[in-house]
Amino acid sequence: RYMSPGLKKSLLAFCLVWITTPLLAVSVYETQADFLDRAFAGAPPNQEITWLSGDRKSTVRQLLGHDYPALRLRYWCKAGSSAWVLEEIGKELPITVGVVIDRDYIRSLRVLTYRENRGGEVATPAFTDQFNGAALGADNSLNTNIDGISGATLSVQALTRLANMALFLHEDTGCDNGA
Repeated sequence: RYMSPGLKKSLLAFCLVWITTPLLAVSVYETQADFLDRAFAGAPPNQEITWLSGDRKSTVRQLLGHDYPALRLRYWCKAGSSAWVLEEIGKELPITVGVVIDRDYIRSLRVLTYRENRGGEVATPAFTDQFNGAALGADNSLNTNIDGISGATLSVQALTRLANMALFLHEDTGCDNGA
């Protein structure tokens, strides 16, 4: 069947836009290297590894509501502070988050990479600053209320779960005692 050259070009342009649209939604707010430099005032410690197995794996599963997709996690620990780069699915795609913990409290939580088409407001400091000073309560949930964002409920929940997870791992790996 005959298709005019103009229609072919229009169809091709439409297909290219449709295929690449999800790729255009990726927003990188901070690289891992920049996050670590900020977390440790330009002198990050060596990377350490913790394995998600046994009781640690069970607790992480309870905090997230599912298994974490990796068996080992990289983290950085120095003088009672730790930094974690973690990922959790928002609605459909992973959100990469950096969490800095001092002793038992969140000093900073920042979205490093956001991949969803909607809900990117969770990456703004106006939202993430709510996590500053949060700690784990007795039931392994945050001891502070996090206000949601209309239209970004799943992303808000993902960041809250990652905050809980980072606080738990900080304590469980011994970073909280200056290790």
